[in-house]
Amino acid sequence: MIEAVLCDIDGTLVQSNWLHAAAWKEAFAQIDIDVPLEDVRRQIGKGGDELIPVFVPWWKRRAVEEPLKRYREFIFREHYICQVKPFPKVRELLLHMKQAGIRVALASSADERDLEDYERIADIDDPIEESSSSDDTSHSKPHPDIFEATLKKLGIDAKNALALGDTPYDAEAAGKANVWTVGVTTGGWSETEFLAAGCIEVYRDVEEIL
Repeated sequence: MIEAVLCDIDGTLVQSNWLHAAAWKEAFAQIDIDVPLEDVRRQIGKGGDELIPVFVPWWKRRAVEEPLKRYREFIFREHYICQVKPFPKVRELLLHMKQAGIRVALASSADERDLEDYERIADIDDPIEESSSSDDTSHSKPHPDIFEATLKKLGIDAKNALALGDTPYDAEAAGKANVWTVGVTTGGWSETEFLAAGCIEVYRDVEEIL
């Protein structure tokens, strides 16, 4: 029996993946790394610790990683977070889950500050019982840490939870925590890619789930 749904938020509940990609692209440009926007978008869902090594050579990484993360965060909060909007019917879906007796939690590679802003933007603070962010873990997705931390906070077994995400990294991370995943294609990935990553169901968006 499903007792809880562990929701990713970027690209799943709010429209932010391409905004994050744009912020990363600008940040990389500051260290003379020109990255196509779509290449960055396909890495969104990972934390910066997993995304940066895809584009930054190993010999430069230690020197630039922390400044790059901070600058990317500055760009996103200065220019892009004001453009984030919830997907249609997000609040209605989470309230429907709660009314059905299913506990709702957030499991995201975003930091705590971004999560709080997203909850406000999407007006979903009241259905959310627990949340885990990059501040709660040592490793971001596709490692399982975020889902394991969320399960621990809820005090439930993995077999009684379901993950909801918009990237194969969500499915990979949840799978490592022994949690099945339902995917939504709003993050820019195809149904075929989700099924290959281990999702048990794939929907267009959260409105279709509702």
